[in-house]
Formats: sequence, C-alpha cells, structure tokens
Amino acid sequence: MKLRAQNQVLKKGVVDEQANSASLKEQLKMKDQSLRKLQQEMDSLTFRNQQLAKRVELLQDELSLSETRGKKNKKSAESSSQLSQEQKSVFNEDLQKKIEENERLHILYFEADEQHKRLEAELRTKLEVLETDAAQHQAVVDSLTRKYTDTIEKLQNDKSRLEIKSQTLEREAKDCRLRTEECQQQLKNLQAALGSRLEESLCIINEKVPFNDTRSNRYNALNVPLHNRRYQLKLRDLAGQALSFVQEIVTALLNFHTYTEQKVQIFPIDSATDTISPLNQKFSQYLHENAFYVRPLEEGMLQLFESITEDTVTVLETTVKLKAFSEHLASYLCFLRKILPYQLKSLEEECESSLCTAALKARNMELHRDMKRLTAIFEKLHTYVSLLALPSTKPEGLLRTNYSLVFTNIAASLHGSHDILKDISKHYSQKATLEQDVPTATQKLITTNDCILSSILSLTNGVGKIASFFSNNLDHFTSSLSYGPKGGTEFISPLSAECMLQYKKKAVAYMKTLKKPCADSVPYEEALANRRVLLSSTESREGLAQQVQQSLEKIAKLEQEKEHWMLEAQLAKIKLEKENQKLKNSLSGHLAETVQECSVLSNTTEQKEETTEKSQREPIKSTSLIGMLTITTDNEKIPDVESREDLIKKHYMARIAELTSHLQLADSKSVHFHAECRALAKRLSLAEKSKESLTEELKLASQSISRLQDELMTTKRSYEDQLSMMSDHLCSMNETLTKQREEIDTLKMTSKGNSKKNKTR
Repeated sequence: MKLRAQNQVLKKGVVDEQANSASLKEQLKMKDQSLRKLQQEMDSLTFRNQQLAKRVELLQDELSLSETRGKKNKKSAESSSQLSQEQKSVFNEDLQKKIEENERLHILYFEADEQHKRLEAELRTKLEVLETDAAQHQAVVDSLTRKYTDTIEKLQNDKSRLEIKSQTLEREAKDCRLRTEECQQQLKNLQAALGSRLEESLCIINEKVPFNDTRSNRYNALNVPLHNRRYQLKLRDLAGQALSFVQEIVTALLNFHTYTEQKVQIFPIDSATDTISPLNQKFSQYLHENAFYVRPLEEGMLQLFESITEDTVTVLETTVKLKAFSEHLASYLCFLRKILPYQLKSLEEECESSLCTAALKARNMELHRDMKRLTAIFEKLHTYVSLLALPSTKPEGLLRTNYSLVFTNIAASLHGSHDILKDISKHYSQKATLEQDVPTATQKLITTNDCILSSILSLTNGVGKIASFFSNNLDHFTSSLSYGPKGGTEFISPLSAECMLQYKKKAVAYMKTLKKPCADSVPYEEALANRRVLLSSTESREGLAQQVQQSLEKIAKLEQEKEHWMLEAQLAKIKLEKENQKLKNSLSGHLAETVQECSVLSNTTEQKEETTEKSQREPIKSTSLIGMLTITTDNEKIPDVESREDLIKKHYMARIAELTSHLQLADSKSVHFHAECRALAKRLSLAEKSKESLTEELKLASQSISRLQDELMTTKRSYEDQLSMMSDHLCSMNETLTKQREEIDTLKMTSKGNSKKNKTR
C-alpha cells in the first residue's frame, strides 16, 4: 500500500513535469519565432547598410574623379567654378540625406541591440532554470531507481521468506492431514468400541438394575451430583471477596453511628455546657447500642464463608448459614427502624434552632428524605436476602425459576443504596461547610463532621464495590447456585440435601479405599496402541521423504529464478550507469564549448578595445581613399572647408566600420545561441524519452510487485483457511470423544450405585 501511494505521488509529479515541459516547449517556440523575426530585421538592416556602403564608395569615386579633373584643368577652373559650386551643393544635399538616414539606422540598430541583449539575458536565465530542473529531475530519477531497487530486493527477500513459510505450512498441512486420517481411524475404532460398550452396559442395566431412581424426584434427590472442584474454589473466592466488602461496610457503619452520636451531643447544643433535649438523649442512647446490631453481620458472613469448602456441594439448598446472615440483617434493619424517627425528629429540632439558616434547613430536609430512602432500601435488601435463605429451610417458599429474578433484584437494590449514599455524602458535605460558618462552631464540631464525612465516603465506597462485584458475578450466581443431581430439577428438601452430603462423604471414603497401586506390566490395549503409533510413524517417514524431495525441487527452481532476476537487475543497473555517463559527458562538452566561445569573444573584444585606444593615441594609417586624403590634407594643409568634410567622412567611415563589426558579432552570437537552443531542445527531448522509459519500467516493476504480493496473500489465506478447518474438525472430534467417555463413565457409576443400593435394600 505504501508503494502504491508513492507511485500515485510519483505519477502526479511526472504529469506536472510533463505539463511544465510542454509549457517550456511552447515558450521555446515563441522565442524561436521572435529570434527569426529579429534575424530577418538584421538581414534587412545589413542589406540596407551594404547598399549605403556601395553608395558611399560611388560617391568617393566621383569625388576622386572630380579632384583629378580639377588638378588637370586648373587653368579652366575659373570658367567652370560655377558648375563645381552647383555640384558641391548637390553633393552637400546628398550628404545631408545620408547623414539623416545613418542617424535613423543608428537608432534602429541601438534598439535592436538592446532587444537582443534582453532576449539573450532571458534565454540565459531560462537555460539556467532548465539545467537546474534537469539536474533535479535526474536526482529524483536516481533516488527513485535506488528506492525501487531497494524495494525489489526487499520484496525478493520477502518472497523467499514467504516461500519458505509456505513450504513449512505445506509440510504442516500434510502432517495435519495425516493426523486427521489417524484421528478419523481412531474415531471409527472408538465409536465401534463405545457402541459395543454401550450395548454391554445397557444389557447389564436391564439385567441387574431393578428400577431407575432418577425417574422420581424423591429418590433422585438422594443421588450424589458430579463434584466440580473448580466451581467450589471459584465460589469460595467470591465468598472471600464478599466477606472483605462486608467487613469494610461494617467498620464504616460503626464509625458512622458513633460519630453521629458524638455529633448529637455537640450540635445544636453542647452537652458539656448545657443539657441537650430528651429526644437527642434517647437518640444518642440508641446509637450507643449500634455495635450489638452491626457486629453480627460480619460474624454471619464469616460463618457463611467458612461453610463453603472444597469438599462440599454449595447450593442454595445446602447453605444453611445464609439463614443466620439474613437474621442478623433483620436485627440491624430493626435497629434502623428504631433510630429512624429519632433521627428525623433530631433533624427537625436542629432546623427549629436559632443558629440554623435557610440553606442549612434545606440541607437538613434533604438528609431527612435520604434517611427515609436508606431505610427503605435496606428493607428491600433484607426481603430479597431472606428469600434466598428460604431454599435451605422452606424450599416451597421460593421456586427455582425465581432464583435469577431474586439475584437481579439484590444487585439493583445494592446499586440503589450506593446512589442514596452518594446523595447523603453530597448533602452532608454541604451541611458541614454551612455549619462551619455558624458563629458558635467549635473545633470539636468540625472534626466530628470530617469524621462523619469520611465514614460516609468509606460506606459509599464499600457499597459501590459490593454492588459492582454482585452485578459482575450475577451470571455465575444464577447459573451455578441452583444445580442438583443428574436427571432431576433441584433438591426437594433440606433434609434430602443433608442426606446427599452424607452419601457424598461415604462415596469419597469408598473411592479412597478402591485406590490401589497398579502393576508395572503394560496392558494389551496399550501395546496395540503403541504398535499403531509405530506403523503411523513409518508411514509419516515415507511422506516426509516425498515432501523433502518436492521441497528440494522447488528450491532449485526458485534459485534459478533468483539468478535470472539478479542478472536482469545487474543489466538494468549497467544500462542506467551508461545513460547517466552519456548525459554527464554531453553536459560537460556543451559547457566546455560555451566557455571556449566566451573566452574567444572576450579576447576579440579586448583586442578591439586595444586597437581603438591605439588609434585614439596614434595617427590613423589606413589604405582607404579617405585615409590617404586625410594624410595628404594634413601634410599639404588644405583649407578649412575641405578638412572639415574630410573629418566628417572619416568619422562616418569609422562609425560604419564599428557598426559592421557589431553586426557581425551580433550575427555570430545569434547563430551561436540558436545552436545552443537547438542542442538544449534535443537534450530535453532525450531526457523526456529517458524519463518516459523509466516511468514505464517503474510501472512494470510496481505491477510485478503488486502481483507478487497478491499471490502471496492468496497463498497465505488458503493455507490459513485449511489449517483453521482442520483445527475445527479436530476440536469437534475431541469434544465428541469426551462426551462419549463421560456418558460411559456415568452409566458405569449409575449401574454400580444402583447395584449397591439393591444389595443393601
């Protein structure tokens, strides 16, 4: 699942990169179009410059011809001076036009140069971005190849491990099949043996047993039920837990009654300073007798715990001590009924005193209601406990069908008493805080209130524990506390239950006398069973040898497949390394060419700057006609007009030469960048093709991985299902065997018991 999630992320990344590459291709197309437009403009400008250069050369030729003719015809100069002046004016107008055209061309060339530089900078930045993107993509591809090689290796290891597991599971399945066959044979043998035994036992019962005592409940009640030691230990443990909870409740009740007695003698009137009312005196006198009614609860629960032992049969009909506990609970309930009116009157008297505020009166009335509810819930609890004690004294008083209802009502009453005690603790804590604010409150009153609160909290905790304990074990109580002898519904009377316990003791003594040390010889049945085990072990050896041969053949096939896949992985690695080296070599060669060209351009620009500096410092020596004219004019000192014209010509000639050199440089740069762009486009197309091939390989690898995982999961599930079916079948067979054995044992026991009873009768 992780690999699939990573695959989806990678697919999204590849789609995004493809979209980016498409947008970059469109941008490259736009830039190519703009470059072509600029090249066309540059070609037109160069053509126009060439025309202008030719025109200037023609003008120079005409000037040279006119000068030579002027030298030869000095004598006729005076006559033709007017014509030369007209020609000069025409030449001046032409020169003026050419100067304006040159200025316009210079401006256009400057703008075109700036646009070219801007485009060059943009293309360089885009080139850098594309190179960085290509490097990042290459890094991503490398990381992905590493990841997938690692995952392929892991999956191959998992495959080998799972194949080993599948082989072991196959062996176990074959072993289980052999065992099931053996168990089926044993089942058939046991069924045949049990059928024969059952027929024999039925014949013995029909011949030897005169009557079946399980048909009548009176006689069946005297039969000893099956002893369940685990159930007895569990019940004793539960009784011990209940005893600890009852002891905690008893201590809490003793503390509560004693501290309430102390509180009655302190508040609202302190007995040390003044005489308390006769009602409170009587109430404190009754509270002083609380130990006489509360202590027997602990003693009754202790007697009930001691009556539940490992050897007895503990049911409601045999728990005689439960009656004593219910009587002790009834005596404590009488005590509560006796003190309840005095307690209520004491609270009313406290409300009527001058120290009692409205809030304190409200708390006292809430406690008034809570005490009534507590006594009522104890009455309900006593009625249900007395109903549980009826089967051990008067079995007709409570039917067996009502046992579960009584237990659920006891659990509900315990939870109700826990809720009432929570309300009492809440209201009494509020009452104690209000009594602290009374001006006549003493430290003794505060401490007694704290003690009463702690006793109420311990009482609520104890009742909550016993309520949760009873509700958690309610199913155990309802299902196990009402079983009787086999074949009957319940014990008829406590007398029959007592007789049953006596018979149980006699049966235990008889079973102890029957236990004698057995002889050391091996019985015939065990010898036959051992022979069958030996035969099955030889058969299992042959099966294991076949399994070993099959597993060795599978291992050889898997090793061949492993070597094949390892060779393919090595070839794929070598191909990847070659492609990476090609990409690196192409990038390094392209960078070297760009560096050389930049160095050549820088050298040419430096040489041109040096020549311009020298030309500025030294006199110009050129082979052109203008140069010769300037040199001759300097030497011969021609008039100012001619020298000015010569200087203008010289300036424009130098400017035209500089412009032509710049145009040549721009042409060379544009051609160079065009070639670079073409190379980059080719590299991008190659990178995209390699990327597509790598993505296809990744898809194929992921598909093969998912297919292998699915195959492994299917094999696992099939083997697990087979093993679970076999284990369920074996468990069902064992259960049927145990049931049949128990039936045979019970038949034997009943036949022996009936024969003994017949003899005694």
